[in-house]
Amino acid sequence: MIVADQKPLEEIYAYLEGTRRVLIVGCRECVTVCQAGGEKEVGLLAAALRLKRQAGGEEPLETVEDCVQRQCDAEYVEPLKEAAAGVDLVISMACGVGVQYLAQYLTDTWVVPALNTRFGGGSVEQGVWEERCGFCGDCQLDRTGGICPVARCSKSLFNGPCGGSYDGKCEVDESIDCGWQLIFDRLKALDRLALLAEIQPAKDWRTSRDGGPRRVVREDLRI
Repeated sequence: MIVADQKPLEEIYAYLEGTRRVLIVGCRECVTVCQAGGEKEVGLLAAALRLKRQAGGEEPLETVEDCVQRQCDAEYVEPLKEAAAGVDLVISMACGVGVQYLAQYLTDTWVVPALNTRFGGGSVEQGVWEERCGFCGDCQLDRTGGICPVARCSKSLFNGPCGGSYDGKCEVDESIDCGWQLIFDRLKALDRLALLAEIQPAKDWRTSRDGGPRRVVREDLRI
């Protein structure tokens, strides 16, 4: 999932200069799971902004609150045009993709982010999420035991460790497991260490980020 966290309240509050009525929109997908931008967080942010405006002795702030299933899907964003009518500002509590979709469809309204989008990852314990995928567009997990070297190796190496790790920990930070140690241990446990003897060519990073926005087309789903 996409992992994000909320910007400092002061940074979000700075968006409100010159506004009287704002729409705050949450998303029920990834940012709800990581408790950064779901329905509950929309309500908390709205209350915090109203209280801060009140404490400053300024004109009261009117907040309109909504939460859609996905902000990265036109069918859920399009209906927000009605809710956005008459507001001075739209605050998106989605990832950066959701912010851009709102801006694309709410063409007459200024749209700003309430969150910082971090990475694609998953939960490792209550309240802790870690990066697991580097979104490189050319998945190599079939030869690395299901452990991503782009995300798990601090240097994104593809042909083994750098030589700087010690006792299974990364030289960048001793609290970080060496990605290639994890790969080695996994392959050894599955009796597939022979995969490490296969020298791989230099990775073609054009699938990662090159030549404009990436696109996936499924012809079987097109109308």
